[in-house]
Amino acid sequence: LYDSAKKALNMLSDTERNLRFPFNTGYLRIASSNVLCKYFLIPYLKEFTNLYPNTDLAITCTSSVEACSMIEECSIDLALVVKPENLGQSIYHSLGVLEYVFVCTPAYREKLNCKNDEIFDYANIMLLDKDNVSRKHINNYYAKNNIIPLHILEVNEMDMLIEFAKMSIGVSCVVKQFVKEELETGSLIEITLSNPIPPREIGFLYNDIQPFNENILKFINMEF
Repeated sequence: LYDSAKKALNMLSDTERNLRFPFNTGYLRIASSNVLCKYFLIPYLKEFTNLYPNTDLAITCTSSVEACSMIEECSIDLALVVKPENLGQSIYHSLGVLEYVFVCTPAYREKLNCKNDEIFDYANIMLLDKDNVSRKHINNYYAKNNIIPLHILEVNEMDMLIEFAKMSIGVSCVVKQFVKEELETGSLIEITLSNPIPPREIGFLYNDIQPFNENILKFINMEF
């Protein structure tokens, strides 16, 4: 009863706002993790604000798990998330996959003097902290492949993993799309493993409730 009443009250509040501000082209409330916001959401936000300057935007940076909960509660309109196992009644719009790779500088790789699959025995492996969703994905990969890294350094941001790898501190597990430039210039190299880390799908998540917020479709269907 609480959930149903909350959805109804949110819709009434939205309708009241539309009546009070008739020249406004609506609103859009979006949630995303910091990493997905920086590398995937910001280009959408820039294009959307150019096309629809009179639409109010509200951005919440949080975890993918919390963003999915916010969608269920109807406290946001759109979430950019790693695809959840159970979509429930939500609609999912795929943006592709995140590829996870281990990277380091050429100098650090040469210093290891071991085979690629042996890096876990010799290298400083740099990962996100244990509460991070991406880290849990890597831990599952370790478990399935019987990998027990001997030396682990933990940080709480993907950007720090990339910077530490560029400083030759160790081998970082990062999203390949985020180090595209470094891989192209050769400042970082990918360590190819016999059993690659499975990719993870990301995309937009929203509810098809009435009255439907048309700005959702405007946002996810932009071409740029």
